[in-house]
Amino acid sequence: MLFLAVFCGFLAEYQLEHKIEKDRAKELAKSFYDELKSDSVSIQMAVQSRLRKDSAIMYLADFFQDSSLNNLPRAFGINYMLALMVQSPTIFEPRSAILDQLKNSGSLRYFKSKELQILTGDISVAIVNLKNRQEIEQVFFNSHLGPFNIRHGDHQWIKKLRGNGQATLAKDLESYTNSTQDFHYQLGNFDKINKAETINMLQLYLLIIQTTRVNQYIKYISE
Repeated sequence: MLFLAVFCGFLAEYQLEHKIEKDRAKELAKSFYDELKSDSVSIQMAVQSRLRKDSAIMYLADFFQDSSLNNLPRAFGINYMLALMVQSPTIFEPRSAILDQLKNSGSLRYFKSKELQILTGDISVAIVNLKNRQEIEQVFFNSHLGPFNIRHGDHQWIKKLRGNGQATLAKDLESYTNSTQDFHYQLGNFDKINKAETINMLQLYLLIIQTTRVNQYIKYISE
């Protein structure tokens, strides 16, 4: 009788642990799904912002190739900002809290699906590659675009654009683009701009960010 009681207690404890693990697996699966769902929306928005940046960079490259830098049209300021100033809408920052928890706590054992376990590994690799590529973009920006903006940017134009500075730069630019306001951008020291070097800089920047979008962003989406 004593043996039977101990054995039944063991079975009850085993069943309880099994239920707790099953409930925990459901909870983690839902959290992981919500995390991925949120990221899928964010990365699609970032891709669209990157496509707009691509167009803006190509506009600038064509403009520096063929146009005078003295009297700039309204569209120049908008495209200059999209190409060389606005960054945050194009940066995708994946939420990985649940993914990290799954990996670091050994909670992947809750999931019996081998395919799901492989998927978490693939997503982890995709996130690392994506962050590395975005770091390359930032290094190029700091080394080339930042100094160009310091030498030739129209900071009075940006001050007008920002107004009271309550919104983000991207939101202020979007509001200006969709408004009837018209204050023209003026490049500083435009007579000292080397057009050929500027076009090369723009084309290289375009290549870098397009590579990130095609290889890393699309790869992450496909995972």
